[in-house]
Amino acid sequence: MTASNQNATRVLHLFKTARVTFALAGVTAMFAFAPSARADALDTIAQSGVVRIGVFEDYPPFGSIGSDMKPQGYDIDVANLIGKSLNAKVELVQVTGDNRMAYLADHKADMLLSVGQTPERDKVIDFSQPYAPYYLAVFGPKTLVVKNANDLADKTVSVARGTLEDLSVTKVAPASATIKRFDDPNGAISAFLSGQAQLMVVGNDVGATILARHPANDPEQKFALFSSPDHVGLNKNEPRLQQKVNETIARARKDGTMNAISERWLRAPLPANL
Repeated sequence: MTASNQNATRVLHLFKTARVTFALAGVTAMFAFAPSARADALDTIAQSGVVRIGVFEDYPPFGSIGSDMKPQGYDIDVANLIGKSLNAKVELVQVTGDNRMAYLADHKADMLLSVGQTPERDKVIDFSQPYAPYYLAVFGPKTLVVKNANDLADKTVSVARGTLEDLSVTKVAPASATIKRFDDPNGAISAFLSGQAQLMVVGNDVGATILARHPANDPEQKFALFSSPDHVGLNKNEPRLQQKVNETIARARKDGTMNAISERWLRAPLPANL
């Protein structure tokens, strides 16, 4: 296996469990059997002095375990912001894509981070305002001028075959662009790192890790494609807690704190249209 393949394999290993889609029927059932008579969540947090926030710990740069064996990442910083705003100690609850909705329904967590908003999820949980960008983007070396889809003309672009990345770039790429399709994301990333393709299309989370780990390739984000920003997920009928979280996000955006978190972990400023 080449060094570039080994690098790509390590990168992709970090993201295998990042975004798992839950089954609506199962989640609806979980929420249907959740206890109905509970105290207001904001009052409960105030009384206990603790807010339990569900996060991924295997999803860098949003959440991972650092060299000091402590959780770190974009979501960890946001969790601490929320805890400070609520004047509560943050208890990070490690979740997976499979169990996190059940944890919220069973009140093992007061809220979840890194939740994409969909019509199906709207039926069973509530959402804060978006706090973090998640999108597919074109990445390439700084020396290559690519500002929009038209600039893909006569360029080679690597993608994983049949993925949303493939569909998104194929939809906008000029006819003269060469889209190199690989069986899995490992192949697409390896092709870019080894110079077989000039550009690649991946999620901004994967892209941020590649930017950090492969400075010799001098990569940068060129432009975004499909977007699905992250929200804080909360149980239904908790308007006071939802309002408090929204106020925290709005304040952090206004004073620059959220942009600093984005620059630190995603290596890109917070999008103006988030």
